[in-house]
Amino acid sequence: MSIITIILCLLLPPLAVFLKHGLGKEFLISLILTLVGWLPGVIYAFYVNS
Repeated sequence: MSIITIILCLLLPPLAVFLKHGLGKEFLISLILTLVGWLPGVIYAFYVNS
């Protein structure tokens, strides 16, 4: 995982997932988790992008 991906996972989790996986179920899950709470979105983004 690059430094840019790590920074994006922390600041904008859905964008980090989108850049790696595109518009799909991973992006939608990340978006929903980020809207519910920032921390679940960050954890999921790290999980999916690792």
